[in-house]
Amino acid sequence: MTSDVAAAISRTHREEWARVVAGLARRFGDLDIAEETAAEAFAIAVERWPADGIPPNPGAWITTTAYRKAIDRLRREARRDELQQEAFMLADDSPADDVGAVEDDRLRLVFTCCHPALSIQARVALTLRIVGGLTVTEIAHAFLVQETTMGQRLSRAKAKIKAARIPFRVPDQQDLPERADGVLAVLYLIFNEGYLATGRESDPLRPDLTAEAIRLTRLVRDLLPAGSAERAEATGLLALMLLTEARADARVSPDGELVRLDEQDRGAWDRALVDEGLSLVDERMDAVARGDGRLERYQILSAINAVHASAPRARDTDWARIVALYGELERIDPNPIVTLNKAIAVSEFDSPEVGLAMIERLAGALDGHHAFHATRAELLRRVGRSADALTAYERAIALAGNSAEVAHLDRRRGQLASQVPFPETFSTQGEPS
Repeated sequence: MTSDVAAAISRTHREEWARVVAGLARRFGDLDIAEETAAEAFAIAVERWPADGIPPNPGAWITTTAYRKAIDRLRREARRDELQQEAFMLADDSPADDVGAVEDDRLRLVFTCCHPALSIQARVALTLRIVGGLTVTEIAHAFLVQETTMGQRLSRAKAKIKAARIPFRVPDQQDLPERADGVLAVLYLIFNEGYLATGRESDPLRPDLTAEAIRLTRLVRDLLPAGSAERAEATGLLALMLLTEARADARVSPDGELVRLDEQDRGAWDRALVDEGLSLVDERMDAVARGDGRLERYQILSAINAVHASAPRARDTDWARIVALYGELERIDPNPIVTLNKAIAVSEFDSPEVGLAMIERLAGALDGHHAFHATRAELLRRVGRSADALTAYERAIALAGNSAEVAHLDRRRGQLASQVPFPETFSTQGEPS
């Protein structure tokens, strides 16, 4: 296969998978048929395109091939429930989809995969497989489970959708806020798994997952009604992802160690992603200033990241603004992780003693969280309590689940043990772990 054909197939898969699966799911009412025949169509493309050439409209070729395979499967299996019988009777061996329904189909598919009747683990896995087009192997690797386990999880999720007759549609208007929030939460979990991958034996970063989360968030944002509160939060999440992803090339050293925000080479940040993220944040800030709603969770987190992204150097960071933004976030989403990040900002704006006092009050809630002990270790060092800091580093290392984080914490602990001076600041990145 030539590189041009391989690139065309890869591009078509990336751009058309969700549309093809969504159209098939709407027509036949069966996620298994939709997923499997779409995959079969791409397999046929791998066989035929090198000899026949790349079709003028690759997406239409895949759609037509998958549709015909679905019809063949229904004939072969003689499965005739009411919805499939209707689809079969209407079939004329051509998709004949209304082009205007394409985007709605994809949005329906996202909401189906993220239905609250499914467990959060199933929602994440199903969204990556059915909407994102990732293989079962790729998803299993991302979440550190056996391929057979992930396959069973996906099968159970699809079976539950069928058994519970979960509708393939966008929720009613009155249900949209709750359902859209759940969809965005799933996409944020996918992004976070790529941002700091789970497991010490895995790659510390999974750019495939962060890229997929960004792509799906763009899709959801574009399909939600303009001017709605749901679209505003999707805008905030997209901005948060872009501003975070912009730092990817600076986040891990050549030795595989996590590089803190205040120590990163800001010249290595992706300026195009930074500029797009800042533009989205400014768009929402201007709208709020005009009285168009208020800032919600993802919008506040993106605004925090915008403060970091706007500072030419770490020492130029507007910590007063970050403290204020975390105060807003605490009011609408009170939880210990938010307070932990606020305490870090307070330690920079006010003093490490004040930040440490805030953090100590979180011990009961966050004792099993590595970020709590890592943050506490830094502040204990800064106030001169070296022995306590070493103990906190040990606890953080034991709990950390990412190889780059472990390498970073181990070096910090070693520096303290040998009395090597530390830099005098560290920074929250504005993303709850």
